[in-house]
Amino acid sequence: MSQRKVALECTKCGARNYTVTANPQRQSRLELRKFCKHCGEYTLHRESK
Repeated sequence: MSQRKVALECTKCGARNYTVTANPQRQSRLELRKFCKHCGEYTLHRESK
């Protein structure tokens, strides 16, 4: 059984900075406040398709 990885995209600049393993039981998209190296600040990152 392989794990599926998803990318986290910055909502401010659109850069895909992080990858995380997906939880198959979660129905909504993951949202985390992470540091964006392109913006230089902590912004909201959402799970992209």
